[in-house]
Amino acid sequence: MGLRTLITDVWSWLDYKPVMADPRRPGRNAWSELTSSWVPDEDLRRLSAYRMLAAYDSNQAGQVAAITGDDAAGEERRELGDASKLVDTALGYLLGSDQTIMVPGAEQIGPEASDGQAQAAAVQTRLRAWAETELLPLRLQQAERTAILLGDAVYSLAWDPAKGRVLLRTWDPGLYFPEWPDDEQDAGEFPTRVHLAWEIPEDVRRGTKARLRRITYEIAPITPASRPAMSEDGARFREPIVGEGGDALLVPGDAQDPTTGVITRAYPWSAGRPSPYTCYLTDAEWDIDDLKHSDLLYDLPLHKATFRARADGEVLHQLDLQVDFIPLIHITNNIPHSGDHWGKPTLAAVLQALDELSATDTDSSAASATTGSPIIGLAGARLPIDRNTGQPLPVKVRAGTVWQLNDGGRMDALDTSAQLAELRSRIDHVLDRIAANSRLTSAGLGTLDPTALPSGYALQLALGPLDSLVAAMRLARAHKYVILLRMVQRLHQAGQALGWPAGQSVPAQLTWGPHTPTDRAAVLDEVVKGVGAGVLSMETGVRMLQDAGYPIDDAQHEIELIQTRAFDAAARLADATGDNAAVRAYLGLPEADADILRVPLPEAKSNDPE
Repeated sequence: MGLRTLITDVWSWLDYKPVMADPRRPGRNAWSELTSSWVPDEDLRRLSAYRMLAAYDSNQAGQVAAITGDDAAGEERRELGDASKLVDTALGYLLGSDQTIMVPGAEQIGPEASDGQAQAAAVQTRLRAWAETELLPLRLQQAERTAILLGDAVYSLAWDPAKGRVLLRTWDPGLYFPEWPDDEQDAGEFPTRVHLAWEIPEDVRRGTKARLRRITYEIAPITPASRPAMSEDGARFREPIVGEGGDALLVPGDAQDPTTGVITRAYPWSAGRPSPYTCYLTDAEWDIDDLKHSDLLYDLPLHKATFRARADGEVLHQLDLQVDFIPLIHITNNIPHSGDHWGKPTLAAVLQALDELSATDTDSSAASATTGSPIIGLAGARLPIDRNTGQPLPVKVRAGTVWQLNDGGRMDALDTSAQLAELRSRIDHVLDRIAANSRLTSAGLGTLDPTALPSGYALQLALGPLDSLVAAMRLARAHKYVILLRMVQRLHQAGQALGWPAGQSVPAQLTWGPHTPTDRAAVLDEVVKGVGAGVLSMETGVRMLQDAGYPIDDAQHEIELIQTRAFDAAARLADATGDNAAVRAYLGLPEADADILRVPLPEAKSNDPE
């Protein structure tokens, strides 16, 4: 059948699969849950792409091909984990040896540090403590593997009053449904309304029907204060708080313009700049049977919804989160094209090559069967006879089998080893193409013969595409993690958490460790020479050692330990300043007791002959 339509979008690289042509077409639907009436048509291709990529990751692409009619023998396809290996390899290079939260200025803290440097150090300490409590490295690996596999990943942040801290969670991007304005084409802008939605299957044992759950975050104008309430039929909702005069009361701290009626709020991180907007949270469920075909995710009927309640009793219906941002962070695997909002997975460029590799593996497996148990031709053999039928019995090749041949008889074996060798050679060729087109390189995948590289410089050139790939992937994520750490600070401020004072958010960033092995001895020699010559500061030198993989957890503490033993540098400081207090502070010693006599330093002798 010829091509009827040509679709060019973020998922065009998957259009050679029949399931992507029309996800709702009968007979080609490999996952019926995607065709529910509430799923918008514009999201079907994205969700189908996610499911297809997940099938490759779990070695089920052949089963999907068999179901959709793409390959009748798909169930017999050999899938040996090559797709999963590519994803895990890219994840390892992206994450590097470690990940560290850094606040600019925090490493320069000292006895004479400014207020800004002291604040930076305090915020860095609190963020690192929060990251350890919330298992940030684990969440990071969960989300980033999803982003590399599917092209997108989602984080959520939520203030937990009971725990007194911000909770970090990761979400399947297939549950993420943002709403951008129709005229918004910039991928760097944020949506004003976001849904997290999924179906809850029917539970016959508990007697519950199939339901649809939708969590909605929305940026909207600030409204008067509200409180949880319950109707006569037991339905939960929120009602406005009315004062004695019948006027709606405001949230403490809000102000209303008497002329326009606009309510504004001064957030702790933007003092002096009141905002008329806040973020509202709604968490509700619908019975699938109550939804009509025209009820899409973005405009579900609220009168049929059942609103959920938080552990502290707050009804999650237009709940004011008292922040002016949506606490969701969408991670893309690459830098999206202009006008696009979705990322591109690492497997996108090599998906057809993975199909070719799987087909070659299948053929190789079949060929190895005839090579290991070859077809044998017998001529002039005395075969055993079935006494009942008088017919020769079937011949089977077994170890120790002896056939008697007549005069002139012969036995020939069909040799298919040459074909098997050719198939294995083709497998190596396809693997090389996958390594090159994915930019993970043969050296990065560990399939390159070490003897093929004459020098370390040749290895560096071989890893060039991998270096550029990792740099682009980290660039696509850098700003998103700055936003995540900023949101963590602001949610703690909004929750009035202990130790998080009000004020403008301090810029923090997530730094990645080296993705390839480094020459630690060369880096150490460079640091020693640079710091000794005065062209590198101690802070820069210690940070270089950290990046090279030396076990330095806290750069500032390491600098303090170095200074407490740097007696030659302390002596030069004493010669330069004559200030014993500065020398003691440099060495980390307490202030000298006033009763202790001060020993005068000898004056330097002049070499002037006059």
